[in-house]
Amino acid sequence: MSDKTQASAKTAKKRRGLSYERRKALYGYGFISLWLVGTVLFFLIPLGKSLWYSFSDVSIDPGAVHTRFTGVDNYFKVVSEDPYYTEYLGEVLLETLWKTPLILIFSLFIAVILNQKFRGRALARAIFFLPVIIATGPVYRIISGDMDSTGNSGAAQFSTMFSANLVGELMQFLGIYGLSDSMSAFITAVADNVFGIVWSSGIQILLFLAALQNIPPSAKEAATMEGATAWEYFWKITFPYVGPFILANLIFTVIDSFTNPMNKVMERISAMRSQFDFGEAASMAWIYFVIVLAAIGLITIMTSRFIYYEND
Repeated sequence: MSDKTQASAKTAKKRRGLSYERRKALYGYGFISLWLVGTVLFFLIPLGKSLWYSFSDVSIDPGAVHTRFTGVDNYFKVVSEDPYYTEYLGEVLLETLWKTPLILIFSLFIAVILNQKFRGRALARAIFFLPVIIATGPVYRIISGDMDSTGNSGAAQFSTMFSANLVGELMQFLGIYGLSDSMSAFITAVADNVFGIVWSSGIQILLFLAALQNIPPSAKEAATMEGATAWEYFWKITFPYVGPFILANLIFTVIDSFTNPMNKVMERISAMRSQFDFGEAASMAWIYFVIVLAAIGLITIMTSRFIYYEND
């Protein structure tokens, strides 16, 4: 075969092959193929079954699950007949309402401090991010003093060093609780949840810290030349730059609070599932999901108009 014939054959073969863009697209599909399979098998199919169970009367036989469509009966039963669900739902909503602003304020305050230059800054950042790494239910219960739920009631003396109730007792000793009952209840709740607020702020601190590090040095130099104080610099420079991250942290904090497996609504859903009441448990979960989705949408609409986005 002549050289000219071989060149023609190679050219024809190359034309019949896949283009470079097509090969890149296939590589991408190959990388996400396992994710797609996992999403379908372990998320979409269980999600569909959960929705079907919420509208069905579910009975369990050895080796089989039988369903009978009953409409919205499970939803009415959960709302009107369950003695705990609506009460727990109100408590979780109220706790999220007052705890979320405190977490955001604390996270921004700590991020501003950690963004300064001082000795031991890396260690301080690691300490505040440590709860994200070890934020498991048993660890949190042990440190916060709930030893009975972990089966280690004999080690209660260990957890007293982490007890936030000491703050409340100190405030009571100082006579601060001589205010109104509602104010006293709020101060008590905040004091007793100081450790929980710190424990839930790791991701938020990290995001705020990333936003603070993106502030250009020229902005601080211009503010210094104009004679701006630290207070003016915070409200005129720092706060606008971290504005989009406030919305992101707000949504994350709300979702994290609602999906915390240790809140009472999640525990109630798990308890109903453990009792094989799949229909009631699924309806509870879907009501909870709709409420969480509505809360996130409302928060986004209300806060997005106050957020400053830098235009390129």
